[in-house]
Amino acid sequence: MVRFLKDNRGMALILTILIVSLIVAITLQFNTSMRSNLYAAANLSDGIKLGCIARSGFNGALALLYEDGSSGNVDTLREDWAHTGIFSESSASIFDEGRFLVEITDLSGRIQINQLVDNDGKYNDTQKSLLTRFLNSSEFGLDPEEVDNIVDAIKDWIDTDSETTRFGAENTYYQTLEKPYPCKNAPFEFLEELLLVRGITKDLFYGAEERPGISLYLSAYGDGKININTADPLVLRSLSDDIDRDLAEEMVAYRKDEERDLSDFKWYKNVPGMGDMSIPDVLLTTSSTYFDIASEGFKGTMSKRIKGVVERKEKTVRILSWKVE
Repeated sequence: MVRFLKDNRGMALILTILIVSLIVAITLQFNTSMRSNLYAAANLSDGIKLGCIARSGFNGALALLYEDGSSGNVDTLREDWAHTGIFSESSASIFDEGRFLVEITDLSGRIQINQLVDNDGKYNDTQKSLLTRFLNSSEFGLDPEEVDNIVDAIKDWIDTDSETTRFGAENTYYQTLEKPYPCKNAPFEFLEELLLVRGITKDLFYGAEERPGISLYLSAYGDGKININTADPLVLRSLSDDIDRDLAEEMVAYRKDEERDLSDFKWYKNVPGMGDMSIPDVLLTTSSTYFDIASEGFKGTMSKRIKGVVERKEKTVRILSWKVE
């Protein structure tokens, strides 16, 4: 009888230890779960704050473009929208926590690839010459044959027919790939679609090592007219066979001078060495319609980036595309 009571006491002790261990385990698990939920809530809160900060920067950029558009039709790199550094620096005083960094890029200063093809499905010869000169730039390391192939392939991607243009590519090529897809036969909606076109590699599009990417100089938006006041030197060189690197730099220096009048795109004739030069009028403008806005919100080590393309027309600014990165 005594042994039986001792055995029961031992069993009770074991059960007590098991119950205590189970309670401790449940408590630890509950604590871990609570901490995870707490961190998740904090991250969600930070994410919402970052999104609001980034959107504030984006909306501020919209206001800059609207104000500039209301003050005149001539756009240059001397204007406030082209110098968002001071605007970005002031953001730290707006928020208790966080700041934003905003950049506005003029897409009207880029080569507008959808204009390569006219409404009848044929080449626009002026735009073809422009794009060909651009791709033949030494910065990209392409030989003339590669350039011709790429230009033809871009045309085939845009035009509505299924006939292959010289060295281009239609469904007969794209459907034979390891992962086949159709030739679009319609204008580009986003510049990244170029990566689907035969001959356009990631290195060519984004750049590699010391070579720039063509994406920095092209746009899917625009009517074909390039703002000579904001175009990159490499784009300026593409406007004519006669514009070399030195002349392009002279053009940049000329338009930086606050005393120069840039309201007429033929100001380039005042640049030393360019008096007798002629660039097709259909290629040039001094006003801008399409802009890319990138706004990045920061809070501690965290960040959130918003990008969008906007159209500024008739004193209105309209968002055409929007994405959160």
